[in-house]
Amino acid sequence: MSTPRALTVAGSDSGGGAGIQADIKTFQELGAFGMSAVTAVTVQNTLGVQGVYPLTAAAVAEQMEAVGRDLGVDAVKTGMLFSADIIEAVAEKIESFGWRSVVVDPVMIAKGGAELLRRDAVEALKRKLLPLALIVTPNIPEAEELAGMRIVTMGDRREAALRIAEYGVNMVVIKGGHAPETEEAVDLMYDGTAFTRLAGRRIATRHTHGTGCTFSAAITAELAKGLPVPEAVHTARLYIQAAIEDSLELGGGSGPTNHWAYGRRKESLV
Repeated sequence: MSTPRALTVAGSDSGGGAGIQADIKTFQELGAFGMSAVTAVTVQNTLGVQGVYPLTAAAVAEQMEAVGRDLGVDAVKTGMLFSADIIEAVAEKIESFGWRSVVVDPVMIAKGGAELLRRDAVEALKRKLLPLALIVTPNIPEAEELAGMRIVTMGDRREAALRIAEYGVNMVVIKGGHAPETEEAVDLMYDGTAFTRLAGRRIATRHTHGTGCTFSAAITAELAKGLPVPEAVHTARLYIQAAIEDSLELGGGSGPTNHWAYGRRKESLV
């Protein structure tokens, strides 16, 4: 049986809670071999982002080329891409290798407010990368930016998903963590035909750094293993729920989630 191979194209998080660090931890926990193409080095901890040092588009493309030519890729996710040049280079490599299991996490703003995607790069994301995506996983502020509208109600989310799908994405999952607090956190999935409401218990905690990266990485790992998208999303939701519930309580700000919680829960049931 071949080893599932998952590639993350994203920024490095020195605090270890998000970015390529979160992605590779998640890949490992879910049984996929993790590889990375670093787009930027960020200086950050649980208190926020103190610095962003992007790589060149050529450096990102060369990393993808090296991994794709030698190790091979079963599924790829993108996270922090920072600039239009990097987005265009990433899209070109995805096309040249013919990768189809592509998960786009449209990282735009850090929890502390730091800009992780330049304003002029949003159009490149829409026009160059989204048409190559099997699935895109925006939170509500990101979905507002991609759809060009305010999102308040579930009806707004449906309209936003329809608009985002028009860029050529096969499936849209709008995450509900940024919605006004209720007892449930509700994600909305649109597969091009039907909407599916995905609800889970909302956890009262400040330790949610890297949840978006981790969720999309879990989907990517499951796709690399050959699972269909709905099953991959289902497992990813269980994974992130466990990661948030079993908090590590690290740092003085928004701490990281627990990337090994899901595996330990599964082991306890055996």
